Amino acid sequence: MTDVRWLGHEACHDTVEVGGKAASLSRLAELHTVPPGFAIPALPSRVDEPLPDAVAALVRAAYGDLSERTGEASPSVAVRSSAIDEDSVGASFAGLHDTYLNVIGEVAVVDAVARCCGSARSVEAMAYRQQQGLSLDDVRIAVLVQQLVASDVSSVVFSANPLTGNLDEVMINASWGLGESVVGGTVTPDTFIVQKADLTITSAQIAEKERMTVVVPHGTEEVVVPRMMSKEPSLQDEQVLEMARLAIKLEAATGAPVDVECSFAAQQLYLLQCRPITTLRS
Repeated sequence: MTDVRWLGHEACHDTVEVGGKAASLSRLAELHTVPPGFAIPALPSRVDEPLPDAVAALVRAAYGDLSERTGEASPSVAVRSSAIDEDSVGASFAGLHDTYLNVIGEVAVVDAVARCCGSARSVEAMAYRQQQGLSLDDVRIAVLVQQLVASDVSSVVFSANPLTGNLDEVMINASWGLGESVVGGTVTPDTFIVQKADLTITSAQIAEKERMTVVVPHGTEEVVVPRMMSKEPSLQDEQVLEMARLAIKLEAATGAPVDVECSFAAQQLYLLQCRPITTLRS
């Protein structure tokens, strides 16, 4: 490894070097609004060990560059693993590797990167690798460091309906705050169904949203949704359609149904992740 790879640059498009998650985001960043960030290329996974001095120095320097790019003295970042064989068509390590949110300061970022590397050798991650027939010996992991968007509302968007298998519908699950409450299933989200053919919203089920994930000092926390917001739609119709259009474009670009994580912050739509739908009811 000689340097970090910045999202949106061709050097960051290589799955072998930066893993499926970072490479996919990097390619998407050329055409869509993706929060800025960088990947540390494939590192041997390490358990309870600090990063080598040279790697730690690279991370500190890149975090300084990210500060200049964002205009923030100490930007809040998300630090996520991007395993070399992650998010392939047959394997997804979702939830098996560590993720750290609202990490601030170069010391904390270096520590979070080290812990992400170690999580690749957790009991659960190794068991999954064995189940998928992946190597247990040369476990290498890239790590993605990306500006954390303080989302007003977050969504998981499916470019095909995963409940019915209907390829002509987009399904959107949305709720207040950061996406962890939606992805983690701790909140009942609003659910919107959009017809692809004419972008008609055919269903809008507004849930009573009791929990939301918000940024707090040194991390995030799941809190109670204010009563006045809990029964209100998390998305306006135009926002629903903007997310649907994004999912349709991404499906067309990849040639297969996709599972998209995105959010609105200050009325700007951000694309946070895109992966194939690995289970689709037929």
